[in-house]
Amino acid sequence: MNCSVPNRVLLGYRMDGQQDRLCLQFLWDFITAKEPLIKSPYFPVLFSFTAYMTFCLPYIALDFLSTRLPNLRKYKIQPQSYPTLGMMVPCIIQSAYHHVVLIFPVTFFHWYWRPVNLPVVAPELPEVLLEVGICLLLFDFEYFLWHLLHHRVPWLYKTFHKVHHKHVSTFALTTQYSSVWELLSLGFFAAINPVLLRCHPLTEMIFFLVNIWLSVEDHSGYDLPWSTHRLVPFGLYGGAPHHDLHHLKFKSNYAPYFTHWDRLFGTFTELHSH
Repeated sequence: MNCSVPNRVLLGYRMDGQQDRLCLQFLWDFITAKEPLIKSPYFPVLFSFTAYMTFCLPYIALDFLSTRLPNLRKYKIQPQSYPTLGMMVPCIIQSAYHHVVLIFPVTFFHWYWRPVNLPVVAPELPEVLLEVGICLLLFDFEYFLWHLLHHRVPWLYKTFHKVHHKHVSTFALTTQYSSVWELLSLGFFAAINPVLLRCHPLTEMIFFLVNIWLSVEDHSGYDLPWSTHRLVPFGLYGGAPHHDLHHLKFKSNYAPYFTHWDRLFGTFTELHSH
């Protein structure tokens, strides 16, 4: 009888693992049913641009609606400044151009060098959450160092990063309004981390989606009640107010998401202190 207790515990762990895996297996089966599309060299560009524009759309609608509805205007971080259609269109054109002319050739060579392998079994949910979290932390650190360097070295700022600071008051479509070097650098950071961690393709896709969403939210210009920085406790996550202040003041808040690196390097600034 005593021997059966460990066996029951072991069986319980296995059943929990199977349930975690089943949570994502239906989603993974749906994705792999589109295998020809997923393995196509065009998929990364379509995936990236579609996700980006989809995440921007709610904020674009908010920009137009909040100018007419005072109840929405109170969530605007810089309520005195609203993007116009003339400001939005060049951002969309530049993003589409970069995806076609720059990102597609890079992803094509990556597709040729590292063919897509789609395993049959989906990853377990705890594994996905852990690896997505690690990828975000790594990206946050890499971008912090890149960002700090490109602000501290005047030549790097003027040559590569200044274009991203064209708009002092950010809006969603300014997320990818940047130089070729900046776009490729940040794209490399985002792509290399799941490879280094040997993430499951589904984990990789989820990380890309989360990363794109958080980047758009950072540049949205809105402090909404459900914004990510309000969901993460202890001020560990900066969010849109943190990054909006960086565009406004230039010399603080270099990390894209979390606040610990700015606190450690003495570059952290809070909105209310100004």
